[in-house]
Amino acid sequence: MSRTAEAWPPVETELPGRHEDTPEPGTDLPPHYAYCFGCGDRQEDGLHLRAQVGDGHHIRSRFTVTEAHQGAPGLAHGGLLACAFDEALGTTVGNLLRRPAVTGRLETDFVRPVPVGTTLVIDAHLDGVAGRKVYVSAEGRIDAEDGPVAVRARALFVLVEIQHFLDNGRTEDLRAVAADPSLLGSRPVELNP
Repeated sequence: MSRTAEAWPPVETELPGRHEDTPEPGTDLPPHYAYCFGCGDRQEDGLHLRAQVGDGHHIRSRFTVTEAHQGAPGLAHGGLLACAFDEALGTTVGNLLRRPAVTGRLETDFVRPVPVGTTLVIDAHLDGVAGRKVYVSAEGRIDAEDGPVAVRARALFVLVEIQHFLDNGRTEDLRAVAADPSLLGSRPVELNP
């Protein structure tokens, strides 16, 4: 995210209501895909990011930095932190709008180091929608909701049709999901909005 005074979102947007199938505030969200590096339970060295629905247009996520997530000795890798924000922001879009979307742009500001062993608490917010473009932003704090800010991010997601994933996904992974739908989270999405 740029440190300039650039307006966000950068275009006129509307703030839609939460989708009628959005879980109630306080609901813990399941991983969207068992092998997702960001949230998947079956990804041994993944982030294992966990999210919970908040009020309004807000989702709170958490992940604990492990030794496998290091860049410099004892500190989280910057690219890995960007990955955590991509996951948290995408979780916000997916759960509040219930539409398939992909990351179009992700900007991060690294404010302070994030040591191994700390938990990053990421508060993400849906900022607005303009056509297929969805704008979201987040702030990550160390170890608590009111802890020191470590990372800020904002992103543009683009709403896509489910065919995007069918056309571009690896065939063996798509077959595995077809054979075992439990690999996908229980979150329904609007396929024909």
